[in-house]
Amino acid sequence: MYIHREGYIHILIATILWAGISWLNFHFLYSIPVLYWLIQIVFFALWFWVLWFFRIPVRKFSEGENLIVAPADGKVVVIEETTETEYFKDKRLQVSIFMSPLNVHVNRSPIAGKIDYVKYHPGKYLVAWHPKSSTENERTTVVVSNNNITLLMRQIAGAMARRIKYYVKDGDAIGQNAEFGFIRFGSRVDVYFPVGTKIDVKIGEAVKGGQTILARI
Repeated sequence: MYIHREGYIHILIATILWAGISWLNFHFLYSIPVLYWLIQIVFFALWFWVLWFFRIPVRKFSEGENLIVAPADGKVVVIEETTETEYFKDKRLQVSIFMSPLNVHVNRSPIAGKIDYVKYHPGKYLVAWHPKSSTENERTTVVVSNNNITLLMRQIAGAMARRIKYYVKDGDAIGQNAEFGFIRFGSRVDVYFPVGTKIDVKIGEAVKGGQTILARI
């Protein structure tokens, strides 16, 4: 396991705050053991949660030209046919993965290919499972294609997630399972497939980015 670069400044700030509070706690509340240890435990837990949030576990990735791999850790909350209005402007099969604050929040490309489209949209911060979050929340749309398929991925900020990061631009080549972005503190990723694609996961299923196979082509 290692720490994602997006977490460096947050962990530094959390460490400084924890150290400062521990110093004050020791000098002013050490004579009250119950209160002293309660404060120590609470702020250590908060510091550890920040560290844990930005973790990147070492994994053996699923790879293959016929495999479409999950772009994120989380739980499948939507599998439905819908109209994609930004890029394809036609019917698509949408699979949505909700990432809780406890999940790994790096986003990976489900296939190897070329980045055809990237666009960031400012917006609201509705809860990530809200039906309108796909079109009204802060979000980034990324389209990747190869000779077999074209996929649209949409990073969606949630009520807690206030920062979407993406690392790709139009024309970039990207490998399967390579990082294309990161979302802080709870969020969602939608993937849009051609209608008729056989999806290998079901609603409510827990998935792991880079490992769980969403579909085969």
